[in-house]
Order: sequence, then structure tokens, then C-alpha cells
Amino acid sequence: TPIKSSAASDVYKRQVYDIEKAERKVLHEFEGVIEAPNWLKDGDTLLYNKDGRIWKYSIVSGKSHQLDTGECNHCNNDHVPSSSNEELYISCAAQGEFEQVSKIFVLPIGGGIPRLVVENGPSYLHGCSNDGEELAYCAIRGQSVDIYSTSIVGGMERRLTDGVGYNDGPEYSPDDRHIWFNSTRNGLMQVYRMNRDGSSLIQVTDSESNNWFPHVSPDGKKVVYLSFQKDDLEVWQHVSDKNVKLWLMDYDGSNPKCIVSLFGGQGTINVNSWAPDSCRFVFVSY
Repeated sequence: TPIKSSAASDVYKRQVYDIEKAERKVLHEFEGVIEAPNWLKDGDTLLYNKDGRIWKYSIVSGKSHQLDTGECNHCNNDHVPSSSNEELYISCAAQGEFEQVSKIFVLPIGGGIPRLVVENGPSYLHGCSNDGEELAYCAIRGQSVDIYSTSIVGGMERRLTDGVGYNDGPEYSPDDRHIWFNSTRNGLMQVYRMNRDGSSLIQVTDSESNNWFPHVSPDGKKVVYLSFQKDDLEVWQHVSDKNVKLWLMDYDGSNPKCIVSLFGGQGTINVNSWAPDSCRFVFVSY
């Protein structure tokens, strides 16, 4: 998340993968960079970021429109709707600061005046608890890149990982028992799971790829994640314009299988993009 890179390609494709039919379909082609789709509970609306702003896309109409995010005009690809779909939490550079000094804001899901929630930066949002109480995010504090959580109204942040390795992509399980994330603590970037309070950490994947951004399906049965080839980049990097793969596994880490090979990387699947029916998810290819 802290490593941003623009792609050379002029055409970005938003695609949907159906896990029951094992097939992918292009929903729309865009000129210029689009990233990180979220799928809202109405089943029709997708959110994504483009040109520093947040946009809404209707699958039925095929049309997009830009949300009013006020002074937040440097939004990055770390944005998550609340469990009620009434608010949208975004990561964005504060007004007057460099783009890399990302902080976390909240605004109405339909757009409006943003309110600062996490003042410390850089902070990159990835998870909202389903009970509507907490946010989980990746943050750079000193020389450490760790997982933190805080109340949805802000306040004291709690470090959940221990400063070992590069830790990113935290996301709550549907029942809020676990936080899924990725870390280099044992070498390559791999997928991990821990209790909500940071205890009982376990490594879920162990492969010769660098694995990023585990996203749990709404029914809690499946996890999709992105993998980069081992020798394509440093273990802590997630950049654009790479040959990457999307993998699907069961919640306990069993039955991993590659379901999509594509040209993409940064922005392909940074945030949870599962459909409400847990049968489909959306992603971006270049």
C-alpha cells in the first residue's frame, strides 16, 4: 500500500470472476488508471479510485460518476465501505501534504464533507469491522510497517503486529474473530491470520510466490489473494505492470488453486471486492 506506481498501459479492464462457473467476464474498459474496486451490498454498485478521487459504477447501466470527497483529492487505492454501507472510509493525503502522507477519513457513502479519523500518517486503510466499531490499517511508524486498529471515531491506535517484517492489508473476517493480512516476517510475502486483538498469529500460505491482500468472502468460506512472481520484485513491493495471479482457497487455507493469470498488480485487488452473494468478485487488469 505505501508503494505506489502508475502503469504504462492506457486501457484498464474491470473484470468479474464467477467461482461457481469458473469464468471471467469484462464489465467495462477504461482509459487511464483505475484501481481497487469495492462491491456494495446492493449488488449493482462498485466503488473505485481514479485520478485521486473516488468513483461509483453501476453494473446495470455501465455508467460511472465521481463522488464529492471535498478536500480529499489525493485518494489512493485503500478505501472501504462501512458494514452498513452508509459511510465510506478512505485513505488520502491531507490537504497541503505530500501524497505519500496518507491519513484516514470518513464521509457519507454518497459523498460529502470528509472527517479526519486517523491523524497519524502514513496510514492505509484496509478493514472495517462488521460490528461497526473498529478500523484496521497498515501504518508506517518510524522504521516499522505494522498492522494497527482504532475506533471508527478515532482516538488511540493499537499496534497488533510486533515490528517483525513488512505487514500490510489487514481485513476482518465476516464474524470479526480474525484479521487477515500479509507479511514478510518469515521471508517471502505470505498470507497470515490472527485474532482480532493480535493474538494467535498463524501463517496460512507457504509458497514460492509473494502473496498479497487476502479477501474473505461474505459467507466466510473462501479467500482470494494476489500473488507476484518471486523474482519479479522485492518481497515488500507491490507494483504495477506485472504478470500476476489470483488464487482461491478455503478459509482454513486448504485447497489453494490459481484461478486467474493476468497482467496487473498494484490496484488489481487491493481491497475486498467480493459480491454480496459470495459467488463472484471483481478485479482490475491492465
